[in-house]
Parts: sequence; structure tokens; C-alpha cells
Amino acid sequence: MSIVIVGAGPAGTRAAEVLVGAGVQPIVIDEAPDNGGRIYQRQPNGFHRTARALYGFEAKKARAIHEAFDKLRTSIDFRPRTLAWNLRPGVIDTICDGKASAMPFAQTILCTGAMDRVIPLPGWTLPGVFTLGGSQISLKAQGCAIGARVAFLGTGPLLYLVAYQYARAGAQVAVVLDTTPFATKAAQAFGLMRGGATFAKGLYYIAWLRAHGIPIFEGVTPLAIGGDGQVESLSWRDMNGNMHEVTADAVAVGFGLKPEAQLADLAGVPFDFDPVQHNWVPRKDRSGQTSVEGVFLAGDGNGIRGADLAEAAGARAAWAVLAARGLAVDARAVAHLDATLGAGATFRAALERAFPFPAKLAADMADDTILCRCEVITAGELRAAAKEALATLPPSEVNRAKALTRVGMGRCQGRVCGAAAAEILATTLSCPIEQVGRLRGQPPVKPIPILPAEAA
Repeated sequence: MSIVIVGAGPAGTRAAEVLVGAGVQPIVIDEAPDNGGRIYQRQPNGFHRTARALYGFEAKKARAIHEAFDKLRTSIDFRPRTLAWNLRPGVIDTICDGKASAMPFAQTILCTGAMDRVIPLPGWTLPGVFTLGGSQISLKAQGCAIGARVAFLGTGPLLYLVAYQYARAGAQVAVVLDTTPFATKAAQAFGLMRGGATFAKGLYYIAWLRAHGIPIFEGVTPLAIGGDGQVESLSWRDMNGNMHEVTADAVAVGFGLKPEAQLADLAGVPFDFDPVQHNWVPRKDRSGQTSVEGVFLAGDGNGIRGADLAEAAGARAAWAVLAARGLAVDARAVAHLDATLGAGATFRAALERAFPFPAKLAADMADDTILCRCEVITAGELRAAAKEALATLPPSEVNRAKALTRVGMGRCQGRVCGAAAAEILATTLSCPIEQVGRLRGQPPVKPIPILPAEAA
């Protein structure tokens, strides 16, 4: 039976490398046309920008991942443009170029990555609003900006990185709005310094933006994205209560990252709430092995830790797979990986505390704001349903609220609105966010094409 690696980013590449080194040929699948993941996404054929232009300070790491994968191509069964849309015992259901197939496995390493967390605000459904990750993909994979004058809103290291990348690429950055106050970040300075070069690069991005006259506001409260049929402006309130507005034809927004853990959910892996990340994360041991036989996890899909630790986690999970198959394991390599992962945990915890998810912003969302864009459900409709049902059928967790209102029942399966919906529900019910739970994964985890019989 096969070993299937889902995802060919940093974690998947290093997992495949360990397996091939042990004489095992894994199947590696990825939605993208090639490897690299989102952070090291390769440019399309016909594009010839340098690695430095594409990846900046991460060019050396990107080249290393690409070169490692290129060396593996003849030793693995690589299947690009392949979406894993369901996972059942021993089988991953996939679709590639419109053709579905069932892929049996003995072991699978899920390296499914992460996505932006979004907090809806008035106007967020206007054309011209993108996530930070989507904005970065546009720049890397298509070689274009999302607008000529772009405003950046959110919190977390990715906010400053993407703003910097856009400014360096020649786009006009109208403003960078960070919901986290400076004092919150400063309080984590000691832990952040444990990040070494990573922390230094973050400081550089901010300093570069300021030096080039790009306005940065911290501790803001976003109010609305304005426009008639498309983005025209972004308004916010500063820490002193003053109102501001800036003109822009595009807005990039993101409030940290969340694991893309739907396949782990479908496999039956238990989840725990991580109060530091303010995320639900699938449960695994330090090697990446879960309580579900044959299912292993690596990378940001099992908790946000960044690209460097994703590489280590991918290699560590591969060694765990080899041990499960009764094959030889390099104890020194495993010990080194465990030490690397342990050392990185302190920095990651400080980073999450320095850029916390602004839960109150989600909980205080205006009633008329569209919360679930797939089903066009407002925040007020979710609150009203929760209050109305309290006397008879308490919506004690978010999946019951989903049944009552259809929040999270659309094409994205709650991947976009789920985090904010849980915050609204917890506030309405006056209970901890852990108590309302998370939207359970449902197949297909992402939209899939349904072709007529004659086209299939």
C-alpha cells in the first residue's frame, strides 16, 4: 500500500526527501501546478523573474526547496493539479483536471498548509477585496498586483511582508493598518528576539515601509470598505478615537492564519483549542502521528509554526511513517528535528501573543454586516437565531447554529466565516469560545467541478 503526501510545500518536500532516502516511493499530490506551497510558489511557465525578485530574503530557502524537489521528481509519483477533497479510512478522494479518483493509502502525511483568517466588515464583499494570502499569490503566480493603490488591513507578520512585497514590486501602498497596538507587540520583545533572523527581517520590513513614506497605523479599529460596485476607500478609527479614510482601489485583509485541517477532521482526528493561537488544531504527538491509524500531520495544517518549522515537521513525520512500517530510523536525525521543533515553539508562542487574533472585533461586528457571504447571512441574523432558540433548543455550539441559520453551509464550508461566527455566538451566549466549538469538516472540503457525463 502507498504512502500519500498531501501538499508539496516545505513540509511535503522534506517528508518526501526522507522517504526517498529510505528507499520508499511516495505519491505526492498538490492542488498547484508545481511544488513550493504558497510561500515558495513557483512562477508559471513563461515567467522569468529572479528568485530574489519573487521571494526577497527567502530566495535562498525557496531555491533550496525547489532544488530538493527537482531531485526527487524521478523517485516519487508527483501528481500536480490534484485536489484532495475527501478522506475516509484508507482512501483519499481526489480530482485532477475534472477527473475523480480514489487513492488508497497505508499511511498519509497531511501537509495541507494554512489560510488567512478573515473578519468581515461592511464592504468586504466588494470587488477588489482580497486576503493577504490571495494578494501574495497574485504577485507571485500571476505577476500582477490586486490594484494600483492598495490598502493593507489586519494583523500578523504577513501584513507587513505583503505590503513590503507590493511596494517593492512598484504598487502604490496607500496605508498599512494593524489592529494590534504597539504596546502588545513590545511586551513580547524578549520572546520575539528568540526568532533571530526571522525577527530581524520583520523589523526590516516595517522600517523599510516607514522610510519610504508609507503610513502605518497600529491599534486601529476598521470601520468599512467603501465603494459603488468596487473598492474606492477604507475607513478606520485610531487608538484616540479619531476617524480616518483613505482612497484605494483594492484592499488586502488578513488577521493571522488558521490551519487547513479539514482532511484531518474527516479522518476522525480529535481537535484541541489552542488558546495562544486562538485556533482549533488537530491532535498529534511530537512526531506528527495522530490517534487515527495511518494518518500523520506536518506543517501549518496542524498548527501555525511557519515555513522553517514546517520543513522540520515534514521530515519528522516521514521518520514516524518509516517507524510505523518497521523500517530503519536515523535516531540522530530524529533527535535533531525534535530539538529544532522544540526550540521554535518559544518564538512562535511569542509571535502569536504579539499579534493576537482580534476576537472582540469579530464579536462586535455590526448586525447588518454580511457574515457568511456564501449564504448571505448577516451577523444580526446569527445573533437573532441564537437568542430566539435559547429557550427551546439552545445553540450550544456552532454546528447547531449552522443548522438554524445556514452560516457556514456554502461553498467554502465555513473556512472563511467560521472563526468570526464562533466569536459572535460565544458573545451572544456569554460563554467561552472553546465551548461553542468549531464547524465540522464536510466533503468536499473545497468546491469541485461536476461535469456532464459526456464531458467526464
